Amino acid sequence: MNNVEAKFILQGYRPSGADAGDMTFSAALEQTRADPALHDWFVREQSFDRAISAKLGQVQPPPGLREAILAGGRVTVPGPAQRRWWQQPVFMAAAASGAVLFALGLSLWPRTAAAKTGLAEFALADAMHSEAHGGHGEDTAALQAMLSAPANQLSRGLPVDFEALRKAGCRTVNFAEQPVLEICFKRNGAWFHCYIARRADFPALAAALTPVLTDRNGASVASWADATHLIVVVSKTGRAPLERLL
Repeated sequence: MNNVEAKFILQGYRPSGADAGDMTFSAALEQTRADPALHDWFVREQSFDRAISAKLGQVQPPPGLREAILAGGRVTVPGPAQRRWWQQPVFMAAAASGAVLFALGLSLWPRTAAAKTGLAEFALADAMHSEAHGGHGEDTAALQAMLSAPANQLSRGLPVDFEALRKAGCRTVNFAEQPVLEICFKRNGAWFHCYIARRADFPALAAALTPVLTDRNGASVASWADATHLIVVVSKTGRAPLERLL
């Protein structure tokens, strides 16, 4: 099985995890564990699917819609000049407006709904499962040295030039179709993974200006923002070493 075939199969995998035991998906899921690029794609797809499902779950049908549909179904021989209820201009206009708004929402979701549901989750999954960490360039090395210095508290601000780091060779991953920088660094014998995104790329994400810490899947995650960037740091060694960074 190649990645194209795996992606085709995994597009039908429900984000709730209900298909985890379905043999239809077993080979494709195994492929995600063997290929970091496919794994990253699958994480993004699942995050997007969860966002879509959540949004659709919030849609409430207008009052009386069910009765109107059933009433329309009972009309078996309409007169030549009679229009069905759904062919009336007011309903046609409402349906067209709804379609436009839905399409507009879909165009914005890669940066809005996905951002709301999973930048920290995406960073955690990448840190825990990807083996493609690394990066190069003087700007990357300088930031890595700053992050590694024991006296520096990260929540007080990071000297980040996003485009310079990206062009210099800092590792870049894609989340919700937008670039996110990742820098690995070591402090006091423990490794950390720092993810940096531009706030302008995720305008719907209201991030806290002070670090918020959570424990997930055997790791600890800190997330916060400054005036320009969203920052997530993942630690596989527990909360205490992460707290000392901040």
